[in-house]
Amino acid sequence: MTTATDCLISPTEAASRSYDVVVVGAGIAGSIAARKLAEAGRRVLVVEAGAADNLTLPGFQRYVQRFYGATDKHPNAPFPSNPNAPSPTDFNDYFIEAGPMPLGGSYSRVLGGTTLHWEGKTPRMLREDLELRSRYGVGLDWPISYDELIPYYERAEYEIGVSGDADEQRTLGVEFSEGYVLPMLPMPPSFLDETLRPAVESLEATIAGTTRRLRLTTYPQGRNGIVNPNYRYLGGKAGYTPTGVVHDSPLDFGLRCQGNANCVPLCPVQAKYDARKTLAKALSTGRVDLLDRAVASNLVLNPETGRIEAVELRRYQSPHEADPDGGTPFAVRGTVVALAANAIENARLLLSSQLPNSSGLIGCNVMDHPFLLAWALMPEITGAMRGPLVTSGIGEFRQGGFRAEQAAFVADIHNDGWGWATGAISKEVDELVVQQGLHGVALREALGRRISSQVLLAFMCEIPPLRENRVALAHDHRDALGNPRPEIHYRIPDYSLRSMVASRQLARRIFAAAGADDHTHYPEGDPAYVSLRGADGQLLPQFVADASPDDEGLFYRGGNHFSGTHIMGASPADSVCNSHLQCWDHPNLYLLGSGSMPTIGTSNTSLTIAALSFRAADHILANHSGT
Repeated sequence: MTTATDCLISPTEAASRSYDVVVVGAGIAGSIAARKLAEAGRRVLVVEAGAADNLTLPGFQRYVQRFYGATDKHPNAPFPSNPNAPSPTDFNDYFIEAGPMPLGGSYSRVLGGTTLHWEGKTPRMLREDLELRSRYGVGLDWPISYDELIPYYERAEYEIGVSGDADEQRTLGVEFSEGYVLPMLPMPPSFLDETLRPAVESLEATIAGTTRRLRLTTYPQGRNGIVNPNYRYLGGKAGYTPTGVVHDSPLDFGLRCQGNANCVPLCPVQAKYDARKTLAKALSTGRVDLLDRAVASNLVLNPETGRIEAVELRRYQSPHEADPDGGTPFAVRGTVVALAANAIENARLLLSSQLPNSSGLIGCNVMDHPFLLAWALMPEITGAMRGPLVTSGIGEFRQGGFRAEQAAFVADIHNDGWGWATGAISKEVDELVVQQGLHGVALREALGRRISSQVLLAFMCEIPPLRENRVALAHDHRDALGNPRPEIHYRIPDYSLRSMVASRQLARRIFAAAGADDHTHYPEGDPAYVSLRGADGQLLPQFVADASPDDEGLFYRGGNHFSGTHIMGASPADSVCNSHLQCWDHPNLYLLGSGSMPTIGTSNTSLTIAALSFRAADHILANHSGT
């Protein structure tokens, strides 16, 4: 049997071979495409900017140990700080933030991509998310119907191994095939969820004239649970076999979620899906070569045919330090090239290559999900730090006529305390030691009570595509290999800010109903602070209807769901690629990932990325012959 590490090749070997498909990026999009194409007999090269040091169990465990030892436990803490292929982490200096607001957020340029630190939620989009312009006069419509997308969602849910309750999702407007169930049963609601449930479900809320009674529902999750005995993959064999840890050989099977509340960044037992699981299966076919530590810098265009002839790369030596020579340059060739880095890195490479851009939209329409956070102390210990990061949420405002005026949103109930909002636990220790003078047994007991009583609500708001929100090239700011960093131009429109302001009021009501002590505060010095008041100190008119009279401002946090930089559409005049993610200007170039999504709605993007990757792979197989 071919093992994962057997497939690693050198730049010389890669440059000497001709491939059916060159895939740039070994995240979820690239790994799915590679597996699908290889299983159909195609020769594939996967090019990865990160080091392939986590394809064995000991390699992954080194990531876990690095995270345990990190003082600042941010999403990229498990991975070496790599100057040759740097990654953004919240408001660090990789993104050149041109404003007027920071994009923030993070992604991971490591083998497996951002699925190495994703939260694991896998909701489907809604039909109206794909019809936002025609229904509500906002944003854009997709060039693919929801009915066309459904079978690809089913393939994606099988590949990821989704736990969830399809019937419960149907009550939120999510559509499935008749009789369809998800591969595994839902993750059970946490003790915190059940403690909050009476308070949440006692409330009604009105957004822009739309009134809904609130309720808690569980989230579909990309993590191993209990197999659903009624599951039938594409109408075939019953049951599902969960994928376990990635190891050399053989692949181990299905460790269940153990409730570590450490899902971002790493599940220490690998119960959470990450793209290495799919990539390992692709490599096991023997028809996929893997080239790591190779950063794409240019796409070589044949101006007569419009086809991409080669991908130019630079190979660095170590992920721990800058390559002294700026990397070793070389090129690889394939009949088809599929970019699967992510929305920002795909756009950066396309712009660096100075490719023809008929629509002028390469890099434009950057989207993310801005999160409005609110936090409180419950009146009793409610079990924070147990279970997956998020098990339940409030989804009543994912759809409705109010979307003509302001953004849809969902609310997550976090099981991991205040860390995302306040930097806990270190700040909690500081308060108890410095301000209250506690130490020893008293400190341990007080800290345990306080942390176990924390609740964080995270309201994920949609943002519509705006042409002026874009990625450009910061030519004066380059990484160690000489590639320009992404320059981000970004603002959150009032359409989304109004729903964030309304979310703050909803959080107040939930906390009051639960008897919780609201600790939410938004310091003006925060990099993502947004004032709600004008120069005269009065609430700005656009926020008066949704704000409390004493609201001064808010801050937001990026959702790491970067999308929209090479959107798909119906023609070369209004989009960069077609509904199969094939670039209009270059018939052998495919643009995988959420950069091709024209809207993002209120769904975490990974499941939709996976579905679209299956669709793109089908199109490649049907329209480009192999060797």
